[in-house]
Amino acid sequence: MSDLPIRPDTPCVAVCSTTFDEICRGCGRSVWEVAHWVAMSAEAKEAVWQRILAQGYPRRNT
Repeated sequence: MSDLPIRPDTPCVAVCSTTFDEICRGCGRSVWEVAHWVAMSAEAKEAVWQRILAQGYPRRNT
């Protein structure tokens, strides 16, 4: 059994926009992270979750 927190399958909030840089304004993931999310390990996903939560993501109203 994993010690990782239980999280939704993805941080996506359907507010997808990378118009101004390589970071999605809705979920906070990089373009690479979005594209490779399904292939990432649970530990790699958790590292992304920790970073984006610390940065105030996901954001529904951006």
